[in-house]
Amino acid sequence: MRLLFLFFLIPLMGIAQNKLTVKVSGVSSNSGNIMLAVYDNAEGFLKEDKALMGVSTRAVSGITELQISELPEGQYALAIYHDENGNEELDTNWLGIPKEPIGFSNSKMKTFGPPGFEDCSFLLKADKEIQISL
Repeated sequence: MRLLFLFFLIPLMGIAQNKLTVKVSGVSSNSGNIMLAVYDNAEGFLKEDKALMGVSTRAVSGITELQISELPEGQYALAIYHDENGNEELDTNWLGIPKEPIGFSNSKMKTFGPPGFEDCSFLLKADKEIQISL
């Protein structure tokens, strides 16, 4: 019976769970929250309902730190915004241009829109720390 249990446990032992620490710089005030979305594929990138997970924390002027535990190895991209008014949505103008500060892993806004998943993606194989500027 023990051998059978170990047989089923071995595949799970190979799935490493990693901690991702995200340090967000350029936070202009303590008001509102820092909202972070984690994506694991290009197809749903920047679609709120397609995010693998979302994390938020109170904004801290200067640098705000978020931690995500138990992420398996993989390719990820992050999108962040400072929800200054605390309404839990990214406020935009009538053209759809964000009115609140935003940031991405490994990339910045382009002249005519946001970067793609490939621009923002990174490989997570072990615990990692990422810096993102708003």
